Amino acid sequence: MKKIILISIFITYIATALGQNNRLNTNNKIGWFNYFGTFKVSEKFGIHTEYQWRRDNIITNWQQSLLRVGINYNLNPRVLFRVGYGWIETYPYGDYPINGFGRDFTEHRIFQMVQLSHKEGIVDFSHRFMLEQRFVGKYSSLNETTEDEFPLLNRVRYMCRFQVPLKGREITDKTPYVAVYDELFIGFGKNVNANIFDQNRIGVLLGFRFNKNVRIEAGYLNQTLQFGRQITGQNVFQYNNGLIVNANFNISMTKQTK
Repeated sequence: MKKIILISIFITYIATALGQNNRLNTNNKIGWFNYFGTFKVSEKFGIHTEYQWRRDNIITNWQQSLLRVGINYNLNPRVLFRVGYGWIETYPYGDYPINGFGRDFTEHRIFQMVQLSHKEGIVDFSHRFMLEQRFVGKYSSLNETTEDEFPLLNRVRYMCRFQVPLKGREITDKTPYVAVYDELFIGFGKNVNANIFDQNRIGVLLGFRFNKNVRIEAGYLNQTLQFGRQITGQNVFQYNNGLIVNANFNISMTKQTK
């Protein structure tokens, strides 16, 4: 697993190092305010729900709206599978809008995920591998008022996260903790454009577990994002930094059926 992490870091470094003289750089202050809810319906199966309210200028303007739902299958306490659907609306923000016409656009996303967890001493590790099929809305011309094309874009993601309790050796009820994660996004397939390296996210969070059902996290988020299009022959990189807040809920519905 260490080799996977090192390879991810190496790819990120190479992707961001190449073409330093052939790029446009832009910076934004962002705020992501996220809800994650899991509803356990049986010993193995659960329903995943998620909404991310992503803002530019910390909170004042839209960056993105993301709704995601899925079905969980717990093979065992260390292996989780998930398949699902995401509806995403991306808005024009910053110096260079992602859409070439400066418009908002819709994305319909299907995804498959596996998450592996293990513990080393007092450190909890998780490794998330995700495959996405993204149908991203495009405008064929300025005359179109809504997206009239939805080409398929493929993307693979890998996230490594570790968290450590700030008291004791386990994250139990009423335990504060620190979490750090890094996630790499790679585009592939016939419709991939300039952004084979799609983006990278780094987060540093301070969390608190109230009980087995509720956790709250807040901290710093760094997002490096490469556009799929060029402007004046240059690749466009966004460097977004700001606040992230996560509210996590895990609800068991199995007791109601007994």
